[in-house]
Amino acid sequence: MEGSECEDNKNGAPAVYCVTGATGYIGSWLVKTLLERGHSVHATVRDPDKCVHLLSSLTGTDRLRLYRADLREEGSFDEAVKGCDGVFHVAASMQFSFPEEEKCESYVQSNIINPAIKGTLDLLKSCRKSGTVNRVVLTSSISTMTAKDSSGNPISVVDESCKTPVDRVWDAKASGWVYALSKILTEEAAFRFASENGIDLVSVITSTVGGPFLTSTVPSSIRVLLSPLTGDSELYGILSAVNARMGSIALVHIEDICDAHIFLMEHDEAEGKYICAAQSCPISELVHYLAQAYPSSNLKSVVLEEEQNNPVPSKICSKKLRDMGFSYKHDIEDIIHQSVSSCMHFGLLPRIAE
Repeated sequence: MEGSECEDNKNGAPAVYCVTGATGYIGSWLVKTLLERGHSVHATVRDPDKCVHLLSSLTGTDRLRLYRADLREEGSFDEAVKGCDGVFHVAASMQFSFPEEEKCESYVQSNIINPAIKGTLDLLKSCRKSGTVNRVVLTSSISTMTAKDSSGNPISVVDESCKTPVDRVWDAKASGWVYALSKILTEEAAFRFASENGIDLVSVITSTVGGPFLTSTVPSSIRVLLSPLTGDSELYGILSAVNARMGSIALVHIEDICDAHIFLMEHDEAEGKYICAAQSCPISELVHYLAQAYPSSNLKSVVLEEEQNNPVPSKICSKKLRDMGFSYKHDIEDIIHQSVSSCMHFGLLPRIAE
């Protein structure tokens, strides 16, 4: 993608950025962070009239413009990306479960995967047409990764090369499989299109995100993270499935994941995929951290066969990102403590005495 007169805006100078999915967990916090750093933001939302909650929590709104856009509508991102230096493509469906009759492969392919791919490619076409967008940073997911080799044996260190085979997802259909499959195939299609059309595309492989939130509801990732406390069996099944596939649960704070997105946007040398995970731990250790942050008689006692057979959990490696100079501000205890505190304030968890 050809450069524009705004190319000098990299490395921290004020720029104009588009953020898709601006009312989601990462999207809303990313908008907040960009505004605080002095940038101008084109934020895309499905319904601008429902953004009062988001706007009330932001400063620098004189540099914020809202655009109605929908991944299901071709060309709806054209206006939003026009004049932007870079685009953060965060928008994605976080639907994990479906009625039984909608779980067949043909339904998933035609109603979930194909629209997700088409929407992302339409956005990339809008970026190509803009003539100003220098880079697109795509929010990917740890769901696209695996800690098991082709024989099903554990991999000691998981890096960006450890992609989950598509046929394994189709065959296993573990909890959250539709979301994982959509992410894998959308990312593949995006990189293929970017390569064929000269678009500078970088992806952030996001681990489980925790911490405070700006959204009007508790984000899905926090609900999954705290499912051992809330007793939500469906979301706990997703957490267990991640642990089984990855050998551990990788976590990142909302501030760090947003900082990583901006870091990769602003560093010219960035290319390809980057795992963003501050730390990882097996699910039994995660439950221990949760118990420290929020003592509860409902807390699940977790002993997994995978951990018994593989006492040394796989390490989710963020070396590629760290080697570029990125550093994390928050560790596991910090992430869990702030997630619990935020959910007590919101009302998802009953308050406990200090």
